[in-house]
Amino acid sequence: MRALRFAFLVLLLAGALTAQRPSTWRCKHVLAPDGTTWLDDMVVTTLLDRIVTVQPAKPDQQVDHDFGDAWLIPGLIDLHTHLLLKPYDQMKWDDQVRSESTELRTLRASKHALDTLRAGFLAIRDLGTEGADYADAALRTAMDEGHVRGPQLFVATRAIVKQGCYGPDPEDPTTKKGAQAVDGIDAIRAAVREQAKGGADWIKVYADYRHGKSGPVAPTFTLEELQALCDEAAKAKLPVAAHATTDEGIRRAVEAGVRTIEHGAGASEATLRLMKERGVVLCPCLAATEAIVRYAGHQGPIVERLNVGKIAFQRALAAGVTIACGSDAGVFAHGDNVRELELMVEYGMTPAQALASATTVAAKVLGSERFGAVRPGAIGFVVLRRNPLQDITALRRVVAVVREDNELLR
Repeated sequence: MRALRFAFLVLLLAGALTAQRPSTWRCKHVLAPDGTTWLDDMVVTTLLDRIVTVQPAKPDQQVDHDFGDAWLIPGLIDLHTHLLLKPYDQMKWDDQVRSESTELRTLRASKHALDTLRAGFLAIRDLGTEGADYADAALRTAMDEGHVRGPQLFVATRAIVKQGCYGPDPEDPTTKKGAQAVDGIDAIRAAVREQAKGGADWIKVYADYRHGKSGPVAPTFTLEELQALCDEAAKAKLPVAAHATTDEGIRRAVEAGVRTIEHGAGASEATLRLMKERGVVLCPCLAATEAIVRYAGHQGPIVERLNVGKIAFQRALAAGVTIACGSDAGVFAHGDNVRELELMVEYGMTPAQALASATTVAAKVLGSERFGAVRPGAIGFVVLRRNPLQDITALRRVVAVVREDNELLR
């Protein structure tokens, strides 16, 4: 009897799948898996949320959607976002964390997610809720259940920082903090386990930060503490991303075994070589730095931060460090994530390299074959009016985004 029930369920599932009719999408130019050439006059067939085939169009073939002389690329990926934040020129970070409710921030984040999706980003890594607890994991569940539209979310929940090194009011333990503050190896390991239980896909750690409210930026955790964090994360099969801006903080994080370095402007030549040797990826967050400079009115010493970020990016590029798209959206407006790629090109990358940083390179960081290229098994795609390999700003000319259930967003 149990076997009969199982067979019935299999037949029911098969019937449901066959009831779904594949959709066909024709486009004059489809980005090849190599990311540098175009396949001409192709038909992409999708079923549910996956690409089934990518084949040359047949003469007089009828399709469901014909984009004509357009450019079809894989969905973009941003590896450093904060959906639970809004731009700092709308409200200061401290005020958002201290005074806004998690409920309000979560509802607003659903709009941020849709804005990001409409901009062509089909996957994002959200690196910390900044005081909103495990709201990112809840938002991911709501997306998976179809209640909220947005990119595929890879979340880091609360992030981990050393006691006394993160705001608001880092030296006041009674004030709500933007990350989970810990002290000592046992507490570090416990925090990793807690965040894994809360639904984290990644563990984020602050390898350096300001000490106290106005102290200098310096390493937070010892090498041994970072190694314990990475070891505990590995037990949970979770990779680690490290915020690090000083050379010593970056070096310790790399030696400890993190997968990505966020920001990374202070890396020395020796540390850049170490990053390359270990395969540690840099997410430079250039767009966030530009935004902070803009908010400051381009006055005073803060302007130098923009030059430091630019020079650091160029040094990492010259050293052969793998660089992926990570914009720190939330500091600036969600949906403007492409600005990171525009700055990468402005600072020395080719358009093809910049596009790869948000497709093939970023997909490899996520360890996911569902993204990164237009191929069978991948999720969705983006259609553009112009060729992004000639002009990276073409990424702003979105004709359509196909994410799941063959839903066409324009």
